Amino acid sequence: MHADTGFMIQLLIILFAAIAGGMISKHLGQPRILGQILAGVLIGPSLLGFVEQSDFISHLAELGVILLMFLAGLETDLEELKSSFENSSKIALGGIIVPFGMGFLGLYLVSDTFVVQEGVFLGVILTATSMGIAIQTLSEMGRLKSRFGMSILGAAIIDDVAGVLILAIALGIFGKSQSSIALLVGKIILFFVLISLVGGLISKFIFKNKKWFNKISSSHLLAGSFLLTLLFAITASEFGMAAIIGAYFVGLIISTTPIKHKVFGEIEKFGTGFFIPIFFVNIGMSVNLKIIGEHIWMALFVTTIGIVSKVIGSYIGGRLSDFDKRDALQIGISMVPRAEVALIIANIGLKSGFIGEGIFTGIILLVIVSSVLTPLLLKLTSKKVDEKVPQKHLKKVVVKSTS
Repeated sequence: MHADTGFMIQLLIILFAAIAGGMISKHLGQPRILGQILAGVLIGPSLLGFVEQSDFISHLAELGVILLMFLAGLETDLEELKSSFENSSKIALGGIIVPFGMGFLGLYLVSDTFVVQEGVFLGVILTATSMGIAIQTLSEMGRLKSRFGMSILGAAIIDDVAGVLILAIALGIFGKSQSSIALLVGKIILFFVLISLVGGLISKFIFKNKKWFNKISSSHLLAGSFLLTLLFAITASEFGMAAIIGAYFVGLIISTTPIKHKVFGEIEKFGTGFFIPIFFVNIGMSVNLKIIGEHIWMALFVTTIGIVSKVIGSYIGGRLSDFDKRDALQIGISMVPRAEVALIIANIGLKSGFIGEGIFTGIILLVIVSSVLTPLLLKLTSKKVDEKVPQKHLKKVVVKSTS
């Protein structure tokens, strides 16, 4: 009896690459995800070609980022997130206006065949931020739970919601009827109202039955948490938003309950041992440097403008939020990554004929370069901070960063 072992071989290669890349990166003093992304480039179509992207791998990667966002929600202090909303709004606003403006004007200046709708769609794509890359890096650095981390997290959520709204407006102007814009806004508002009501009921139910929940076996708790995460992710998607937003908010709801730590321990083993590494390796695998070479100048332009505009815009927002220059710079770097949301919008733009192959290829390059640069630059700027801390104060800083 012969079985099709092709998918198992792919998984074997991907997981081995993730483990090896993560260990090497950690040994070199860099975040694990940097090694995992580069491992994906190595085994993907760009270099060795051991593994090709498939729907199977893409679906596993999507589950990985959903679980990553669920864990981020569990690690979030709800009160700290609320208190950081004003800061998050300023950072998000800077991270939307500057990339949109620089993307539109930059394309106008460099393109001989400039079309308004292509400039608008490039601007829309550049407003997106990938929460997964920054969250994992900040978590490894011990800064996710701080005011700094909460401000970035809130800004990334606002960016994604705003990106969906701006996309709807762009489609309304250049494609579909504008009536769909009001419908989408209404659905997003309804989603947040619904999630607040359901979240309150879930939290009260767990508190009321906390003795019963403490007796639940680890396997059942894992299964129940995973089902709830998928339910919220699907709901967010049906309401016109990214599935990761729903996953994040269900984690946030459970973070307010007594079973928070027990759930976190189970999901962390389940996610970090399998699904989450696949997500980061898949980012590297998504790049084909041979195709990028055909549109290299446009790809380099999009990548450069995408990185510089986010750093500048989010840096301005960070400074307006009273962060010092170094923290504001790290905020700008944290907001640079583009992945799932940017790729979704870019695919819509390409299929609708609003952007060409050159810009689409540029977005692919931006995804990989920003994913690799962000953890590297965050680590480098963090080292510079540590080097300037007087030796007698090092202990205090370490305690504070891990609290």
